[in-house]
This record gives sequence, structure tokens and C-alpha cells, in this order.
Amino acid sequence: MIEVSANEAAGTIRDGDVVAITGNGGGMLEADAIFAAIEERFLTTGHPRDLVLIHALGVGDGKVRGVNRFAHPGMVRRVIGGHWSWSPRMQALARENQIEAFTLPSGVISLLMRETGANRPGLITRVGLNTTYDPRFGGGAANDAARQAGPISEIVTLGGEDYIRYLPIRPDIAIVRGTYCDEQGNVSCAEEAGDLDANVVALNARNSGGRVLAQVREKRCGRDCLARLVQIPGVLIDQIILAPDQPQTHAGGYEPSLAGLPHSSKVMAAKFDGLAHPTGARAVIARRAAIEICAGQSVNFGFGIPGGIAAVLAGQARLKDIWLTVEQGIHNGQLIDGALFGAAAFPSAIMRSTDQFDFYSGGGVDMAFLGAGEVDADGNVNVSRLGEDVVGPGGFVDISQGAKAVVFCGAFETGGLDVRVGNGSLTIATEGRIPKFVKRVREVTFCGPAARKRAKSITYVTERAVFKLTQVGVTLVEIAPGIDLQRHILDRMAFQPVISPDLKFMDADCFVGDGAAPEPRLQKTGAYHA
Repeated sequence: MIEVSANEAAGTIRDGDVVAITGNGGGMLEADAIFAAIEERFLTTGHPRDLVLIHALGVGDGKVRGVNRFAHPGMVRRVIGGHWSWSPRMQALARENQIEAFTLPSGVISLLMRETGANRPGLITRVGLNTTYDPRFGGGAANDAARQAGPISEIVTLGGEDYIRYLPIRPDIAIVRGTYCDEQGNVSCAEEAGDLDANVVALNARNSGGRVLAQVREKRCGRDCLARLVQIPGVLIDQIILAPDQPQTHAGGYEPSLAGLPHSSKVMAAKFDGLAHPTGARAVIARRAAIEICAGQSVNFGFGIPGGIAAVLAGQARLKDIWLTVEQGIHNGQLIDGALFGAAAFPSAIMRSTDQFDFYSGGGVDMAFLGAGEVDADGNVNVSRLGEDVVGPGGFVDISQGAKAVVFCGAFETGGLDVRVGNGSLTIATEGRIPKFVKRVREVTFCGPAARKRAKSITYVTERAVFKLTQVGVTLVEIAPGIDLQRHILDRMAFQPVISPDLKFMDADCFVGDGAAPEPRLQKTGAYHA
């Protein structure tokens, strides 16, 4: 291990290198000093170019940091990413076919790093079967350039059952980050908001004959670095890059509570949204979704609208009754919503994201609450391609396939939807321009028929209606008080749902004024009468 500057580290990256990075939206474990140096070298010299970039989670700020640093024509030729929304520049390159754009489930990418690093034959898993990540249905190719490039996975049959074998990826360069290191290069993430997949990204590059660049805030004496707090042992590290002004997240500074440490800065805490109560349609959806939760369950909340459910549970004093996890490796705590989703104040445990994905894939979650971009008549859900942009699934596929039950949460329509909530009913002030209940989803990120075959509990919650996936199809089971069934629901769907003979009103407590967090009422207000 040697200590070098960020510019010196950037100068060692060659044209065509496969570069694997770690990080998460909001700046968690984002080695942006190294990324910025690589970007500056490219803009100045035109090198390194034609890189292959691998990242499991979304990395960036939606503007210039993170993956955005690599988003220049000619700098990368292929990107395999789990989530793309934090890099609109890279989305633009994918849209224009200037790169080969692949999306894969975040857990698949992280676990593939581990499997390749252990010299196993890629990742063999059911995750992705019957979705757009199944090689029979696209294999994650997100644009024409990727489709022409050839597959990155294949179907294998073991014991009479189909699995996807995601082909090994061997990085030439791994870029990871921690809080500090010692003289031997042992890297600790002790004051970071998560460990993510930093260990396996480094492991894979090291065992594949590549090199590992590690950015840290400071260097300490070995006696000041507890062995139990080392996430990446020095044997995996080639170069250490010191970045003294490295922030914990894009919020700036270091907030101890996000690392599970027993102190909290009131100044820093004020910068976080925390558990701010959702409003409008999002509040209705969160309140109704919360009714599905039973005490003692293991629960996952996804990014977006589901992130508001934790605030509802907190307001109802029910958050303590469940075991909450998110894919970044966090267990319990005060979940941070918005740009810092994936972090929590005062978590009870912070695990590697690879361990968390093993937990999800093995069925450890009783109920998952996930977003829904589009839903079709077969119960399929799309969250991975919205509009013209590549979005990617994040942990959606890993979680939705492994969870015992799934509640998809999303507005009935989008693009200008405006609702009025209060007095136990819903009023549609302005309908959305973009329908979400469509004839056929653009990409199958969740396969309804596969879930129905397994008799899995699937619910779709919107601000005006609740649907269940039953053996006869997508079935309308609840309607919001104040809503006209034909005009506000059926006429605005591209398919005719089955209407339950026991159609009920949604609970009136879902429609209190914004900012309220009523006590949960598990009984509905009564049967629907046309």
C-alpha cells in the first residue's frame, strides 16, 4: 500500500479499464475526490477513455458529483448500473446511444462482485427471472447499443429449475472509500453512514489482478484503529488517497448518529428531512399502506413514496413494533427520507449491503413496500424505465422477489396530479396527465404472473383506490370516499380491472388533513355502494 494524491491515482487508470465503484445517493461512501481527479484528467488530456463503469447503487447528487463525473462522451463505453437517477448526464448518454447501457438489480451487482472475487462462476440466482433482467427478455440491456453488444447473463438449469447465471465481471480498478486507515492500509468505515459493498468491490479487483484505490478522510496509528471496525483489510488496498475535507454525505460534515455513534449534532440534524410527515396524495398512500403492517413483522421500505410510511408509523407510535431494513444495510433507526434515503439516525445495526441482499433474497422480509411507475392488467410493475430515461431497479427486484408479501405504493396518475385531502374524503382538483395503469408496462421489473403462480400476497395502493392481485387478475378492492368509480378510476385505466363483490371504502382516517398522524384504524369504513 502506498499513499498518493488523487491526481496521481487518476493517472494510473488506463484506457479501456473496467472500473468498479461503491457509493450511494446522497454521498454515502462516495469517493468523489478520486472521481473528480479522473474527470479532470479526461477533460484535460482525453484519457482515460472507453472505460467500463460498474456501480450497484445510485451514486451522485443529480448534478455533477458521483457517476456524473464519468458522463462525458468518449470517457465510458459501457455502464452496468443498478440505479441511474442520480446521474442525468449518464442517462442522457444512454438515451443517445453514446454508451452501452445495462441495468441490473443492485443486489445482483454487489453479489456478483463477491462471487467473481471468490473465483466462482458468476452469480447463479433466481433474482431477475421473468423480468427484463432475464436474458430471454432483454438481459438488462437498456438501449440499442447494449442490445447489439451481446448478453451479460445466461439461463442455466439446475435440478430441473431455471436460474440466471450473471457472467463474471473482473475489474481492473476498484474505487472505494472509508473514514480512516492505518499504516498498513486497513480501512475503516466507522464514521460513515453505511458499509455498502466496499469490501466485495475491493476483493473482486484484488483477486482479479486489478488495483484498489481507497479514499479516506485521515490516516491514524494502528493502535488507534480497532480491528473490529476495519471493513477493508490492507491486503486488498494498493493506493490510499487522503481527502481531509471529505464529507460524510452531501449534507456536509460528519453526523455521528448516522454512523450509529452515541452523539448527535443538533446543527447537522437540522439539515436532514428526517421523518417529516408526507402530505397530499403521498400522505394518503402512506397511511393506507401502513394499515397492512402487523406488529412483529420484518419490513422493508423502498425509495420514493414508500419512504413516507415510516413517518406515519412514527406518528402512530408503531415504528417500534416492526423490524425495519433498507437495502443499504441499515436496520431500524430514524430513516432519512429524500436525497439521503438509505441512511438512518441511530440505527440498531449497519451491515454490508451484500449481507442485506442475502437476507432479502432468502425471504427474510415479511412485507416490502415499494414504488410503482406503471402497472398492467397482468399485475406486472415497471419502475426501471420511466419516460425516455434509463432508471434501473435499484434493490427493487431483489426485494420484491424475496419478500413474502409486497405492497406497491404510487399515485394513480402522475404529471400534474393535484388532490385535496380532508374530512375523511378525497377530492381530485387536477387529474394527472400521465396514466400509470397501462395496457402493457414498458419493462417488467416485477412479474405479476410469477407472483400469482406462487400465490404471493400483492397489493397496489394509490390515493384513490386499492387493488389486489388475485387468481382472476388485478382486482379493485377499495375506493376512496368522495371518488366516482367510473369517472375517476375505470375511465382512467387502460384495462378493466376485476371489481370485487366486496368493494369497500378506504379507511376515512387516511384522508385527514396534511400533517396529521391519526391512530391506526384497521377496519374500513364500510361497503361501497354505487
